[in-house]
Amino acid sequence: LNCRTTQNGNVRNMVFSMNYLVSYLSRQMTLLPGTLILTGSPAGTGSQCTPPVFLKPNDRMEVEIAGIGVLENPVTAEMSRAE
Repeated sequence: LNCRTTQNGNVRNMVFSMNYLVSYLSRQMTLLPGTLILTGSPAGTGSQCTPPVFLKPNDRMEVEIAGIGVLENPVTAEMSRAE
């Protein structure tokens, strides 16, 4: 988050294996080459920090998979449920 590592996880620590997730999801939808499967946060979410850390507009979030690359996204204003 903003060029600072705030979480560090490994697929070995996931509740469900990657094989299971791909198998399960492919029964529900077509997984095309390049499809990203986002499963949620590893241990160490910002709400557990002191003080808590939450994403806010203009933050930049990067997710890296070693040997594959980095996905970088800007954080924008939260949409209301009515939008």
